[in-house]
Amino acid sequence: MIFLNNHVIGISWLTPVGVTHKILPTLYILRGKQVGRAIMIRGGMKQRIRVVGLIKNEDGVLVFKRSRGRSDSPVFWELPTGKIKFGEQPEEAMARSLTEYTGLNASSVNLKDVITFLAPEGSSQLSNLYIIYELGIANPIKPTPRDRYTGYKFVKDFATSNVRLNETSISVLEIIDGKVTSDRISPRDTANGITINVDGASRGNPGPSGIGYCIHDSSGKITERKGEFIGFSTSRMAEYYAMKKGIERAIELGYKSVHFISDSLMVVNQLNGIFHVKNQDIAPIYNDIQQKLSNFDAVSFTHVPRSKNMIADSEANTAIDEILQK
Repeated sequence: MIFLNNHVIGISWLTPVGVTHKILPTLYILRGKQVGRAIMIRGGMKQRIRVVGLIKNEDGVLVFKRSRGRSDSPVFWELPTGKIKFGEQPEEAMARSLTEYTGLNASSVNLKDVITFLAPEGSSQLSNLYIIYELGIANPIKPTPRDRYTGYKFVKDFATSNVRLNETSISVLEIIDGKVTSDRISPRDTANGITINVDGASRGNPGPSGIGYCIHDSSGKITERKGEFIGFSTSRMAEYYAMKKGIERAIELGYKSVHFISDSLMVVNQLNGIFHVKNQDIAPIYNDIQQKLSNFDAVSFTHVPRSKNMIADSEANTAIDEILQK
């Protein structure tokens, strides 16, 4: 059991009805004597708990550049993040991770917030719980990045900087600072809603093109998946038409809180307001999508690698194959 200030994070064990000798872990958070939130780890669903540090001064928010691993891996920046080792309390894990990965020593570790959300992991979903701490560091703040990180930077305005944050750090900063632009709703509001994966494919770019989508309910179960041939198009137009189709289908089904997932970083960043739309061929469909978003109470857009978007990708390519084989 993990104690988090006046909160308690505990792990109990759930034996599913009709399943002999199969025990599944259940994560719950208790505030006093009240159960504030419960995350059921259903059959096969993975769970991840992390501590995240928020360090700020007059120069902005401190973020770190992740090691790339492979030479072709994209470069991401993030808030200092760490795992909780067995026997550690979360604040101990935060202080240890900070020193281990950045060379900094925290003079204070204060609980700021706890957020939970679902993120795609293959064909299922990954349950995340992030414990956010506000960290005090004696000036001057001079990190010495190690192993995980290769650089650091203070950023005042992420919208105008060239820093490419990972999705978790974006979510944390939006929730903590309330810096959610008018065209992007905080992921917290869509964390337990419907998830729709979308993808577009083009053979030849431009060439025969298709779109696909896959709808998951709040438990991660697939409720609908479909592909559609859209004719002759470029890959970027196909990606946008796929997003439009996913949005239109969500409206048809009456969903009000939706988390859209795409492997097109361009589409996600433009819909999140990080990048501006400069291509005239994209502008009409972008504007159409913006108008349709008014049908939702909460909506968010997340980028994932293609390997995490295989169902929607399969539907898009199957739609092309069905036409070409006729």
